[in-house]
Amino acid sequence: MDPLFLLSTSLFYLLGACVLVQLFYALYYFLPLAFHKKPEEIAPAELPSLSILVAAHNEAENLQELLPLLVQQEYPQPVEIIIIDDRSHDGSHLLVGEYKLEYPNIKLVRVKETPPHMSPKKYALFLGIKAAQHEHLLLTDADCRPLSARWAQEMASGFSGEKDIVLGVSPYMQIYGFLNHLIRYETFLTAMQYLSFAKRGQAYMGVGRNLAYTKSTFSRNKGFSSHIRSLGGDDDLFVQEAAQHSAVQIVIEPAAQTSSAPETRWRDWWRQKRRHLAAGRQYHKNKQLRLGLFVLSNVLFYVISPVLLGLQYQPLWVGLIIGGRYVALYGAYLPVARRLQVSLKWWLLPILELGYYLNYIGIGISVLTVKKVRWK
Repeated sequence: MDPLFLLSTSLFYLLGACVLVQLFYALYYFLPLAFHKKPEEIAPAELPSLSILVAAHNEAENLQELLPLLVQQEYPQPVEIIIIDDRSHDGSHLLVGEYKLEYPNIKLVRVKETPPHMSPKKYALFLGIKAAQHEHLLLTDADCRPLSARWAQEMASGFSGEKDIVLGVSPYMQIYGFLNHLIRYETFLTAMQYLSFAKRGQAYMGVGRNLAYTKSTFSRNKGFSSHIRSLGGDDDLFVQEAAQHSAVQIVIEPAAQTSSAPETRWRDWWRQKRRHLAAGRQYHKNKQLRLGLFVLSNVLFYVISPVLLGLQYQPLWVGLIIGGRYVALYGAYLPVARRLQVSLKWWLLPILELGYYLNYIGIGISVLTVKKVRWK
């Protein structure tokens, strides 16, 4: 038998298998997210008292914008705002001190030094959670902006039905350039995955830019102890472990979202993604398999498709497989983007997909070959 024919046939069936895998993810996991119903609203009198935590390292400028949005939150129950000043030398504590004079519900926790071999942010959050007087915690970052005055109320409503963890959405702002399109696509794809998996009872991560959980959940999980030395993981690794013995809810309403400014340089974005992928190495094997199968099927699709088209092997069937794949992709991704109110241009989708997976491969190789991951 002709070796080229044998190779082409094998690649053809492999392409079909990859597309079937992607169809399964699109229809079983992703598409139901487009029809996700808002959690049952809690009456104002039944909302829990809330502690909002923000860990900040030299974030005086961002705090100047964020604090007014936090104190203006429409929350009917007692709420405290805890700013953890993580070794800042830009006068952050002075700024927070000024706000405390007018808003007594603001609390300042200062970190002068991080113990050796501990993640600075995790240590800062640990101190902030320890200082929190309320059971229900809502976390965000200093460079994030709540998209409405009902952000805290919408996120806290996710605790209805005795939920322990609430996963929120935090897209990046839309600015100029292809990098921004790619960052926002990557953020959308990540959100679609972790929200869809959580909806199926398979929660594996959240984003610290918009995340809520109870102090009891934090204590039951022994905080960040199992990954305290890892720079990343205060959100994804924590949620992955805590979700095993906790009830998880997702809240995706636009009013419950936060937004933040994206990186504007490829180098900075790569460093950020390397940190996230490095944390992914500590995911449980079944989580790695589930995510890895999705990524691998997409990477192989973009490798095999042009090869088969170039070889002119079964061009009609190859074309139908490729076309069917994009029909399913658009049929799942676009409704979910509308549900999350994410701007996703359909004509850019194939380009963004290809760019994303090429970068994913490059960042993955970088994580495997260069062990050191930088933090602030």
